[in-house]
Amino acid sequence: MPAEPLVCADTATRVSSVLNRDVKQFGKKHMFDANEETCWNSDQGSCQWVTLDFPRTVRVSQLHIQFQGGFSSRLCTLEGCRTGEELVKISDVYPEDINAMQISFAMLQAGGAVLFQVEETALDTLKITFENSIDFFGRIVVYHLQVLGERL
Repeated sequence: MPAEPLVCADTATRVSSVLNRDVKQFGKKHMFDANEETCWNSDQGSCQWVTLDFPRTVRVSQLHIQFQGGFSSRLCTLEGCRTGEELVKISDVYPEDINAMQISFAMLQAGGAVLFQVEETALDTLKITFENSIDFFGRIVVYHLQVLGERL
């Protein structure tokens, strides 16, 4: 079955912070609006994160993310769980400090490399923690975030 976008209008999204609490200009919704001019911009801090609570159980197979160069993370930790359970670590992802869309696959794709390994795990919640920011103040800027996989 081909991977499909898992984030929808019914996905509850939370973020660690928003720059100057200006959700209109820098809020979490901008990661999913497909607009090249908008972004989620975190406030400063040592560890930023995004949590996605899906309306139904999913199996994640791909992560697409586009940072603003200079405001990316050297390490992204993926955690997940079923409703009512504790988060468990799934994988570490090591993105590049570039402006381009970066795609991580859970399995070897034709012509692609395994950038992170995800076991066949059913999730209701996915948390992406941005550790070790490139920015001196710990800010993260994400223009696009897309999670693909299968709805169970």
